[in-house]
Amino acid sequence: MGWNVTEQNLLSKTLSDTAREARLRAGLSQSDVAERLELHEEVYGRIERGSLLPSIITLRRLSLVLHVPSNELLGIDSAWMPPPPSQRDSSRSRRLLHSVRELGASWLRTLRRLISHVRRRD
Repeated sequence: MGWNVTEQNLLSKTLSDTAREARLRAGLSQSDVAERLELHEEVYGRIERGSLLPSIITLRRLSLVLHVPSNELLGIDSAWMPPPPSQRDSSRSRRLLHSVRELGASWLRTLRRLISHVRRRD
């Protein structure tokens, strides 16, 4: 999945700010958290500075160490989640997904750009 720079920067900022706040609330140092995550302190520091996005496994561990739900670390509000699709939408979505899976890499990039352009116009 291709991320645009704005999405990645927003995710990095949200995760770093939330992790730092949770760490400070817990009275832990970066070194403490890094040790519990089994990471080098510099690597954890880069996560808190927003210059490194953790792997999914590290994100899970971070959630457990800091006692913060992973959706909060990712900035996902449960109210944001879209409603489940209707049965009719599901069949349309499946057909569309099937068609997209058959596209080559260059067509997928083109489709991604088109979707990004349409979203900006909405």
